[in-house]
Amino acid sequence: MQKKLSTALTAGLLLSCSTTTFAAEKVNIGAPAWTGAQAIAHLIAEVVTTRIGGEADLIPGNNASIFQAMDQGKGDIDVHPDVWLPNQESFTKKYVDGAGTVALSDKPYEGKQSFCVSREFSEKNGVTSIFDLARPEIASLMDSDGNGKGEIWVGAPGWASANVNEVKVRDYGLLPFMEAVRADQAVMTATVGDSIRKGIGYAFYCYSPHAIWFQYDIVRLEEPAFDPAQYTAIQPSDDPDWYEKSKVMTEDALKKVQIAYSKSLMDRSPAIAELLANIQLDGETVSDFAFQIEGGKDAATVAKEWVAANSDRVDGWLGL
Repeated sequence: MQKKLSTALTAGLLLSCSTTTFAAEKVNIGAPAWTGAQAIAHLIAEVVTTRIGGEADLIPGNNASIFQAMDQGKGDIDVHPDVWLPNQESFTKKYVDGAGTVALSDKPYEGKQSFCVSREFSEKNGVTSIFDLARPEIASLMDSDGNGKGEIWVGAPGWASANVNEVKVRDYGLLPFMEAVRADQAVMTATVGDSIRKGIGYAFYCYSPHAIWFQYDIVRLEEPAFDPAQYTAIQPSDDPDWYEKSKVMTEDALKKVQIAYSKSLMDRSPAIAELLANIQLDGETVSDFAFQIEGGKDAATVAKEWVAANSDRVDGWLGL
């Protein structure tokens, strides 16, 4: 009798361990290069590991590779933490609307895109509009390499927004005066600080939320109000002649920034999928995340401290 009881207990323990293994929630989170996306990726990982008791890994990738992996649904990458729409609409049309393999959260936060200069440069030189960059004397103040043109940073390589901004520079009539430059975001941030210290001009693509609004005193340049009739932005993934066929002569509409995730996650890790659908952030919070990270604080630490300080908010995401 004792032997039978021992055997039953052993079997029960094995079954319990097996059930726990199969029920474990696990997610691979895409981690694009920009700071806001990094911050949100770490935030998701923190909630998954400390509040759900699951496993989370961050996987570096660009928009194309992350969406492709989510579409495949094999778990290589399950989440894109920071989808800007309509910037990345070519991907959502293909995988959310078309293939139906990727889901978007319905709780976006608001993003705004512009071009900026330092407040000091703006006030000293009367630069308040994007068209002021076409004044020859202003362009010369922004010419750091002596080629006769000023430089304007339009974004990082691979960014959909950089393609739109390159078209804007052309359609705003700036090409005779300004050279569109693509470089990593860290290069832009360092150049902004350097230009302010040296008292020289520098124009750059800016957006919020972003750490730079906490780092430097900068101002947005005025652009014509958004007009869909004057805003045709085609991406290289849609047409190889995107540059020639695009026409952008107004500011961008306000953006919706959302979390995207593979629908396969609903079966593999339903608690995590439910969390992703319920996360609600705001621009100020994300800007603060980015500011702390840009200031040298570890992103995982920023996420851990925020979750600890905002337990009730996280409980809401978890339906508690």
